[in-house]
Amino acid sequence: MTRRLITLFVSLTFALFSHADEGMWTLYNLPDAVYKQMQAEGFTLPKSALYDDSLALKNCVVNFSGYCTGEVVSPLGLVMTNHHCGFESIRSHSTVEHDYMLNGFCADSLGAELPNEDMFVAFMRSQRDITSMLDSLGIRTMNTFDQEALIDSINQVLTSEAQKQDSTLYVEIDAFYEGNAYYATTYQRYQDIRLVFAPTKSLGKFGGETDNWMWPRQTCDFSVFRIYVDPVTGGPAPYSKDNVPMRPKTWLHISTEGYSDGDFAMVLGYPGSTERYLSSFGIEEMRNCVNDPMQQVRSVKQKVMKRHMDASEAVRIKYDSKYAQSSNYWKNAIGMNKCIDSIGIVSMKREYEERIKAQQPSCSEGDNADSVSCLSALDLDKLQGYYARRAEAMRTFTLFAETFTRRSNNELATRATKYYNGMPVQGSEKNSRKQYVSFVENNDTWDRDLDIEAMAALLDNYRAQAPSTYIPEFYKTIDKDFNGDSKAYVTHVWDNTILMRSNTKIPVRTSRRMQKDPGIKMSMDLVETLADIRLVLDELGDSIKEQERLLCAAKVRMEQDMPHYSDANFTMRMTYGQVGGYSIGDFNSGYYTDAASLVEKMKKGDSIEDYRVEPYVQQYFCNDSTATADREALSNLKLCFLTNNDITGGNSGSPVIDGKGQLIGLAFDGNWDSLSADIYFDKVLARCINVDIRYILYVMQQNEKAKRLLEEIK
Repeated sequence: MTRRLITLFVSLTFALFSHADEGMWTLYNLPDAVYKQMQAEGFTLPKSALYDDSLALKNCVVNFSGYCTGEVVSPLGLVMTNHHCGFESIRSHSTVEHDYMLNGFCADSLGAELPNEDMFVAFMRSQRDITSMLDSLGIRTMNTFDQEALIDSINQVLTSEAQKQDSTLYVEIDAFYEGNAYYATTYQRYQDIRLVFAPTKSLGKFGGETDNWMWPRQTCDFSVFRIYVDPVTGGPAPYSKDNVPMRPKTWLHISTEGYSDGDFAMVLGYPGSTERYLSSFGIEEMRNCVNDPMQQVRSVKQKVMKRHMDASEAVRIKYDSKYAQSSNYWKNAIGMNKCIDSIGIVSMKREYEERIKAQQPSCSEGDNADSVSCLSALDLDKLQGYYARRAEAMRTFTLFAETFTRRSNNELATRATKYYNGMPVQGSEKNSRKQYVSFVENNDTWDRDLDIEAMAALLDNYRAQAPSTYIPEFYKTIDKDFNGDSKAYVTHVWDNTILMRSNTKIPVRTSRRMQKDPGIKMSMDLVETLADIRLVLDELGDSIKEQERLLCAAKVRMEQDMPHYSDANFTMRMTYGQVGGYSIGDFNSGYYTDAASLVEKMKKGDSIEDYRVEPYVQQYFCNDSTATADREALSNLKLCFLTNNDITGGNSGSPVIDGKGQLIGLAFDGNWDSLSADIYFDKVLARCINVDIRYILYVMQQNEKAKRLLEEIK
């Protein structure tokens, strides 16, 4: 047995007998064994301080707008999160004249704090297991469509019950353990969220793509927002100039005492998605049919985006956020595939599945074959066959989504796919002839020349990558009417389609005249192609989902004496571990970076764009005229640090909390060796990269306007 295989089995079976740094644990049912291990490693608060108390830590942490995590840090509702989580807000308020992305932003008063359309934070108020309720209603015998309908109806009932107590509450039901369990979570959402502070982009995004997923890091990845509430009720309310800052019952207190190697560190947040229970066949599909085509398509469009962004400041402002998001997952896909191959995750999983298969109990007559206690319905050979049959369709679906949906970051493609699929219908409910859709004015988010060139490149790439059976009909028009010139075709569509007219009523029922519109024709062809792809995926989806559920249940049964955490699903989770670095060969990471390391990188700014900072920013860290005491303090300033906490996407902005329950930093990234973490957590090498709270405070201190905020935070 290889060393890597031994490591996998040990991590799967004996996690709690070593430093238990793997695991994304729900709080309301945290196993006692996990809490005792936390105590052994330095956590000093009672278990109730995590979830049960009104002042519990969970009440300080928020779902930040559905894609990140934030934490309340003041008695007036200040919320910290990552700079890249606030990036779109900062971008939307920026102009060429007032470029808050480039120069940063600090509101000098409450009245100067900037509101954000569609932004929200949500507090988790409670959580409970409703598996038995859904089992009694027959969820195990239903297909995916009927399961979703049942869950939606129960969700409405539970939300109605919660709103009898408080009209601002709502409930969400999520599947855990691959659908073997279901939890109902009650939330309270606040929708008046205002931008308060953002560092300069050169600090908030220091290192850019050069350092993304890398260590050492010096990125000051934070931004600050504030929650506003109804002045009368003190509860959630839509934006109003009359709203006032929230006064929370509790908030995270900041520690400036720092940390040492081996100190306890805990992360609370909303990790988005992991698939640690996924079969070896599912991992192969992820590698070959999702990650590979994703990074291939994104490499094509990002080249076009970057060229136009470099040529125009106005274009850069429009696409900064889109490019950052696209390139982040592009690099993630590349790194994850390298980890899958270098670690040998597929073969390790396959051997582990053979162990499960060998220990699987047989069913006697009368047993329920779908139950955890009797798992003969699990058939790994069938599961392998299902994945093989849908491989081509899954790879094509990724190509299609990256080329034609909103994942393309292309306005024409997005509108073409949304017209028939996902737009809210307006007008008469009874008369389809009077129904229409309308695209809002959003020309501050796209550029025509970039969009046309990128779309043309994507069209050519899709034709080269996708099977001929999944090529949309409009490609014949490109060949016949435009001599195969995709750019000429896209330009024609852009200039002649009603889809690119914002605030225009576009009929839902397409007449013959409407079908002559080149954008409508493209939309119709795309919907037909997507339907063909989905036909294959939907045919096999339920069978794969059920076999994966049974495989997860079999694993839990085989290790029934050990506590298990469920895969991440953007519900609140806690992960704990220690501050500390890692070693690979002759490389020793250390566990923190300092100001001197930042200065060394800034010196390379002439040759590496991502290390370039403004002269006045350089003075923050290397000003010879600074007072001696300040220079000494600066020389001891820690910028970023490592922990072995188990995080993934969605944890961005999560608080890093010490053993006393105090805030010591914000999680913002993982290292290169953590890129397999969504499917396999490498306890030896995977690390969580965090920005030190003292670095955040130091950067805020450099802005005179931030004095009021620092006093508020205390």
